Amino acid sequence: MAYIVRETFFRPAEWRRQASTLPAELVNGLRLLLARHGQGCLFLPIRAMQYQAVVERREVIFVDSQGGYAHQDGVGGRLIRLAWQFPPASERLALDQPQPCEILHYDPEQPELHRRLVAELRPLVTTSLERQRRHPSGERCVIPFRPRAD
Repeated sequence: MAYIVRETFFRPAEWRRQASTLPAELVNGLRLLLARHGQGCLFLPIRAMQYQAVVERREVIFVDSQGGYAHQDGVGGRLIRLAWQFPPASERLALDQPQPCEILHYDPEQPELHRRLVAELRPLVTTSLERQRRHPSGERCVIPFRPRAD
């Protein structure tokens, strides 16, 4: 039995767009997580920031889990705060090169959001990949909790 969650996201007007690059290991890890997930998108909670990353092949969007909810035409959803858009893979010559991207800013009140997202995502991706290696194919391991005897 499959459990499917449907989410709606609104893309506000762009505040700023800038050409940049992302670390190769971060983009490679996100793509590997997405491929192993086997779906068109992957949701990654960034708990330290109360943000959620939605990873797709050509784009990663970021939404604030604590705010930024909107309604339009009877549909409600979260507002995208920032997005990374990637050019076609053929523009990247090697897997260890930084990944070119465009950073789309939608929130002028958070100029440092991109840097913080990169900093928080790097260990999250590493941990998620390690978890997938230990428990492939979505297998889960439940271990009984034994409180410490003081």
